[in-house]
Amino acid sequence: MSSCIFGPVASRRLGLSLGVDLVPYKHCTYNCIYCQLGRTTHLTNERKEYIPLSTVIKELTTKLGTYPDYITLSGSGEPTLYTPLDSLITAIKELTNIPLAVLTNGSLLWQPEVRQALMSSDLVCPSLDAGCDETFQKINRPHPEITFETMLQGLIDFRQEYKGQYWLEVFIVQGINTDPVEIERLSGCIKRIMPDRVQVNSATRPTAESFVDAPSKEQLEEIAFRLADHAEVIADFSQVFKRKEVAAHLEVILDLLQRRPCTIADMARGLGLHQNEVIKYVEKLTAEGKITPERQNNRLYYKSLDI
Repeated sequence: MSSCIFGPVASRRLGLSLGVDLVPYKHCTYNCIYCQLGRTTHLTNERKEYIPLSTVIKELTTKLGTYPDYITLSGSGEPTLYTPLDSLITAIKELTNIPLAVLTNGSLLWQPEVRQALMSSDLVCPSLDAGCDETFQKINRPHPEITFETMLQGLIDFRQEYKGQYWLEVFIVQGINTDPVEIERLSGCIKRIMPDRVQVNSATRPTAESFVDAPSKEQLEEIAFRLADHAEVIADFSQVFKRKEVAAHLEVILDLLQRRPCTIADMARGLGLHQNEVIKYVEKLTAEGKITPERQNNRLYYKSLDI
């Protein structure tokens, strides 16, 4: 059985993040067109204990000595689908004083038990990519039982109850949520939610659907300005990659790709890393012009440009 703990990995928002993956691969309430992990294979809103709580706590305990900036509940699917979430968060807070973050799409925050489970976390980062149902369906492709209004009200209700840091992520897709009317709708929703920070993001790596395009940096800056006074484009994370343990993984992956092209899954299996870890390193190496993606037989491979 593969570990449910991965990293620490470099995060543009959280520095060095120790990830906790609570659901099986691609079990999610959304099937987002921009997902870096590909299309959702199990679209679900069923909450259950996908991994024994004792297993998660035991594995996490062995990795606390890596001294991350955050412990992050995220991974290969939607973490709020995990029913013992409240017990896990309580256990983590008893184990360590490392800040705890939860990266969620926010789709289940309309459920009081989900909101309550997150109350002891230090930081919650939900998502909002649309200002109306039509755009919501185009970008997030949610489970049929999750409506736009229900999701939005959950984001609002959680803000009213939660006392920790609330950072709202808005993912921008060129031509879908970039027109002035949609930006105005998004801005109106943000005013109702009242998050502490608004973080604007866009595609920097291959996405679930090939038609997803990212706006230019200048466009993102303009959109952030129009969304909210405190909105920001998510910053570069190059400084995190200078840390010794992170730099070592970059070298190993580059060495592997200099020998043969590999998919993300190939690299994860071959190096004993979580796919989310590999994606972060691949993104960095691609940005530096050291490797390049190449699609063959409907599979996405990466190869070194030094071959």
